[in-house]
Amino acid sequence: MKKFISKATKTIATAFAMTLLFTGIASAHVVVMPKTSTPGAWETYTMKVPTEKDVPTTKVTLKVPSKFEFVSYQAIPGWNLTEAKDANGVVTSVTWTAQNGGILPGQFQQFVFMAKNPDSEVNGAWDAYQYYKDGSIVEWTGDEKSESPHSITTIVKDTTVNEAPAKTTQDTTKKTDSEKSNSSNTSLVMSIGAAVLSVIALLIALLKKK
Repeated sequence: MKKFISKATKTIATAFAMTLLFTGIASAHVVVMPKTSTPGAWETYTMKVPTEKDVPTTKVTLKVPSKFEFVSYQAIPGWNLTEAKDANGVVTSVTWTAQNGGILPGQFQQFVFMAKNPDSEVNGAWDAYQYYKDGSIVEWTGDEKSESPHSITTIVKDTTVNEAPAKTTQDTTKKTDSEKSNSSNTSLVMSIGAAVLSVIALLIALLKKK
């Protein structure tokens, strides 16, 4: 009986740990922020790169969207930056290469750079390529519904002042629904965790009485 309870406890604890692990991985993507900006602005962008595997990330290549102009970058100790340019000298992609251990498992790194936005309203897709120490490459080039989506920055004129009340209400509702969804997901994970811990505590108590 003691062996059974002990084995059951370990199994439940492992299942709970895996649940939390996959929940974290599912939301871990290479992301470029901000998601929206204005035409012609000299915007400061931040690319966040998490390592999802058991080996370090050693290199990241980011393709600059058409009509966006890469201007400068923030130096990061331990990382070297190189630029690829077209025949006209326009930067088409930027690569950060680790000079030491890279981004270790369970860690993330932020890469900050400045780019001049297009003068017109467009959607800029940031295709990214993440290189791991084992030679594998994750291509963050899909649409928002894919397993490896790219980030998109929407360049749009500031219409806050002229925005109709109905639209404002609709946007607020969408935001509220999104917040409720995120809160619901978090509550679900926490509820599962609490239930699992309660079962483990009960089994341990029974084991001590034997």
